Amino acid sequence: MITFHVISLFPESLTSYLEASILKRAQKEGKIAVKYYNPRDFAIGRGSKPTYAERRVDDRPYGGGPGMVLEAEPVIRAIAKAVGRKLNQKSSKKKVKIVFFSPAGHQFSNTVADTFRKYSDIVMVCGRYEGIDARVKKVFPMTDISVGPYVLTGGELPALIMIDTITRRLPGVLGHDESVEERRVSSPDVYTRPAAFKYKKKIYKVPEVLLQGNHAKIDQWKVGRQNGFSKNQKIFK
Repeated sequence: MITFHVISLFPESLTSYLEASILKRAQKEGKIAVKYYNPRDFAIGRGSKPTYAERRVDDRPYGGGPGMVLEAEPVIRAIAKAVGRKLNQKSSKKKVKIVFFSPAGHQFSNTVADTFRKYSDIVMVCGRYEGIDARVKKVFPMTDISVGPYVLTGGELPALIMIDTITRRLPGVLGHDESVEERRVSSPDVYTRPAAFKYKKKIYKVPEVLLQGNHAKIDQWKVGRQNGFSKNQKIFK
């Protein structure tokens, strides 16, 4: 089983997605587990019940500039709570991976997702605002990951992408191994019943090749659709 440890100021932004459909079932069946750690819970406040202001975890950046930066210490304490004990044990240290999301990081892909399947614990540090104090990486070496050449509001969406992609590639999660697209011949275009329908006086039909039952020709058609899709994607590069 893989345990995903998500360090986030807004864990509620992930739960609705992770508690539905295939990912919910994967947790119920013990294929994965997801745990959340809010840095605010690791801020040092006054008294037994610190106020929201006392649990503040961001401050102005040194050197000037807009926005706020998440302080290092609450994030460090959150990571330590998640996997600190395992990192201190030689037998389990190699099974832990810590990820930081950054547009400048290594591009995430299905191939990269497969490399994460060997870990028992994956920590995902979700940044917010202008980012996280870089000294966190001095305390806990981590891998920078990017889910695309753009900037998002926070790391929660990349965390969801990683959890989804890694989980669906685990044995038994999708029910059939061939459900993973790149392990079979697949097409970007799919169809189901009815074979034809009418909308605004126009008839829309399923391609004839898919109705004939000739699997060799069907696979050939799918490959053609894949190639055509790949060529079209170059327009956006």
